[in-house]
Parts: sequence; structure tokens; C-alpha cells
Amino acid sequence: MKDRKDGQALGIAFTLLGGTLWGLCGSCGQFLFQYKNVTSDWLVPLRLTGAGAIILLALTVKSGSGVLELWREPRGRRDILIFALVGMMLCQYSYFTTIQYSNAGTATVLQYTGPAMILVYLCARSRRKPKLYELAGLFCSMLGTFILATHGNVSELAIPVRALLWGMVSAVALVVYTLQPAYLMKKYSTLLTLGWGMLLGGLVLMVLRRPWTVRATVDVQTVAAMAVIILLGTITAFYLYLTGVQTVGASNASMLACIEPVAATVSSVVWLKVQFQAVDLVGFVFVLSTVFIISLNQKREQKSRTAAAGVQN
Repeated sequence: MKDRKDGQALGIAFTLLGGTLWGLCGSCGQFLFQYKNVTSDWLVPLRLTGAGAIILLALTVKSGSGVLELWREPRGRRDILIFALVGMMLCQYSYFTTIQYSNAGTATVLQYTGPAMILVYLCARSRRKPKLYELAGLFCSMLGTFILATHGNVSELAIPVRALLWGMVSAVALVVYTLQPAYLMKKYSTLLTLGWGMLLGGLVLMVLRRPWTVRATVDVQTVAAMAVIILLGTITAFYLYLTGVQTVGASNASMLACIEPVAATVSSVVWLKVQFQAVDLVGFVFVLSTVFIISLNQKREQKSRTAAAGVQN
């Protein structure tokens, strides 16, 4: 029993640390945008290509030619291309572009409207009416986004239009990023899927956005921030989070991951001196409450189904 509790505590710690590193990654991106003439056209291709190459190199050392396994079947090739371009590449590019036009805290919270979109998609796919708690979660997500975008004044946006639009794109891409690679992660591995998704997405962005044309200020601070983004905010964060999910479960992990926008907001305020109004924090609370409403009710339903199955057996 003690070993189980220790493992649970370690899983919680891993999940929280992974989410915190994701939040710090966003603030490092904001630092580069503000002070080093960096744009998302420069940052995202380098981040994805670098992280993907490191992950695949590590997997090659461990399993050799096993890294090519998913390319040996038609569905594997098709799914990894969709995930890399529509999921990974679009999700990361739109997220950092939102930071570029606003700040790390706002961009992260806007992306967290994704769970509500996933609900809408799943209800439409299964042709069922949303449950009461799902409607409550959707309402909170929409209300929080409205508050962030307008501060309650419908005649004027409180954040740049480009930030709001890219934030919504990042949320939609998050839906694809979450749902589409299920087959790949089940048949192969999460790290292999992430590695190829990042590398392919990064290489395509290299061609499309040509980061070498961006006149970024490359100095010690830039290199250090990119190292944090690639090594800590990407590779380490994903590893910690996915390890934590195996211990605490996806439902609990999704709630614990809400530390990400909190970390992004706090680091933006303390480090980068970003100012938020009280109404912004209200919007944050409404959006993040969506995750808690959905996760807690889904967890309760799962327990009920498990208990019912136990009684029948």
C-alpha cells in the first residue's frame, strides 16, 4: 500500500512538473519575441526539428531500426503525416504565434478551450445530445473566452484580433493533436509518434517559413532560452507528463496539467512584467473550470460503469 501511495505521489509530481515546464516554455518564447527579434517563423521550426531529432536519435540508440516501424504500413504513413502537419505543426505554430501577438498566459488559456471543442466533436460523431455537465463545461469555456477577448465590452476587443484568431486555431489544432494519433500511440509508442510528428512538422515549417530569413538576435540568452524550450519545455515536459499519466490516469492528469497556464501567467508577470487585469483572471478561471467539470464527471461516470460491471460479474 505504501509503495502504491509513493508511486501515486511521484506520478502527481511528474505531471505537475511537466505542466510547469510547458508554461515556462511559453514564457521563454515570449521573452524571445519581446527582446531578441524572434518570430514564430524562426522559433517553431527550430523547436520542432531539434526536439524531434533528439527524440528519434535516442530511440534509435535504444531500438535501432524500430524507429522506422510505422513507415512500413500504409495507415502508419498516412496517420503520422496527418498528425505531424495538422496536429503537431499547426498546434505549435498557432500557439507560439498567439504568444507573439499577446502573451504566454493568454495564449495558453485560449488553447485550453480545446477540451470543449473535443466534446462538441465527440457528441456530433456519436450523434448524441450533450450531457448537462458537458453543456456546463462548454458554457464556461465560451464565457471565459468572451471575457478574455472583450473584458465585457462587446464593442471592443481587449486583445489583438490576430491573437484571438490564432488562439482559436491552436485550440482546434489541439483537438486534432489529441484525437487523431490514437492508433499510432496504441500500436507503436507515444515517444515514437511525438518524435516523427515533431521532426516532420519542423522540416515542413523550415521550407514554408524559412527561418533563416528572420533577423533574430542570436546570443547567449537566445541559445539558453532555446535550450530551455527544446530540452526542458518539450522533451522533458512530455516525458514527465506522459509518465505521470501512466500512474495517475488521463482524467487526473488533465486536471493537474492546468498548472501550465498558471505557470505561464505567473512567469509572465514576475519575469516579463506582463500586466493582467482582474477581469482577465476571471476569464482564466472560467476557461480552466471547463477541464475540471469535464474530467471530474467523466471520472465519476467511469467509476459507476466499473462498479456496475463488478455487480454483473
